[in-house]
Amino acid sequence: MESVTLGIIGCGAISDVYFEAGNRFDALDIAACADLDADRAEAKADEYGVPRVLATEDLLADPEIDVAVVLTPAGTHGDLVSAALQAGKHAYTEKPLAATKAEGEAILETAAERGLTVGVAPDTVLGTGIQTCRDLIDEGRIGDPVGATALWSNHGHEHWHPDPDGFYEDGGGPLFDMGPYYLASLVTLLGPIQSVAGTANTPFAEREITSEPRRGERIPVSVPTHETAVVTFENGATGTLLTSFDVWESELPGFEIYGTEGTLSVTDPNRFDGTPRVHLSDDDDGEWREVSVERDHPGQQRGLGLVDLAYSLRSNWDHRTSGDLGFHVLEAMDGIRESAEEGAYVQLSAQCERPPSVPDGFPTDVGPAGDAE
Repeated sequence: MESVTLGIIGCGAISDVYFEAGNRFDALDIAACADLDADRAEAKADEYGVPRVLATEDLLADPEIDVAVVLTPAGTHGDLVSAALQAGKHAYTEKPLAATKAEGEAILETAAERGLTVGVAPDTVLGTGIQTCRDLIDEGRIGDPVGATALWSNHGHEHWHPDPDGFYEDGGGPLFDMGPYYLASLVTLLGPIQSVAGTANTPFAEREITSEPRRGERIPVSVPTHETAVVTFENGATGTLLTSFDVWESELPGFEIYGTEGTLSVTDPNRFDGTPRVHLSDDDDGEWREVSVERDHPGQQRGLGLVDLAYSLRSNWDHRTSGDLGFHVLEAMDGIRESAEEGAYVQLSAQCERPPSVPDGFPTDVGPAGDAE
């Protein structure tokens, strides 16, 4: 398969896994990178053998580049993805797709008008962990899905991240930072979301950085930092979602799916691997049992979403980390915050379909154009 040529915009900490993916997968070829800090871009180019360092506007204007990969702070995703599409590029962005539903809608409209493709992280839904959980649900191992619990919490990124500002600005907060992992996985496992209801709290107007090199600096908080939601799916299942930067410690389970015949303990959606566990009604021992993972996929490899996008551009491969899924997740998160403000359920437009299961062997089972499984 002909490789897809990439230009990376944003050379911060997350960029390393994308540069590594460019060297790992034959479907990807990184031609250039850009960053507001030119020295940082030069350092990444030297480290990973990227041939050119460009200004962002020059990267978007370069006819050699097929896909603009946006790895900048969350609040800038909408503008940069839109700029890429306006320049005639396909785009892939770290989560979330954009900071607001309106920005996301504009992105999908532009992509459709111009015949371009948008991909959105998280790509962990492609990994063996979530896909094995998908297999168990599709096989009926726990019966018909009834509900779900998805919980993630810590006490803020200012305790470990060198530049935590973006997590407390528009496009940030625990819901927009970690929610995409759980919501994208829930849609992959249970299908589209019908409605959401949310509550939100912001107990601290400022946060003190305790990580280096900015230890002692105080930063403002402009987004909710403790967010809880009820999520109703089109298939009738309901879920509880909690994301928080205000929890010191917790003993609650992280991610479970409840069915008419048992419970599935889902693998960490922030990882590609992991071993699911089930507790089934017909198990006489009444024990949790690990389920062996037999899928032949790569392990912890961020960047698979770019391969997913590349396959969809070069063959008849179904795009699983698509802009439609990314927008559906964004609409759900936007709806949760709207609900928290208005005190009412928010109905989603449900433009997204449940992504197909990933064939075993991904990402090595695609042949010439038109031959993808």
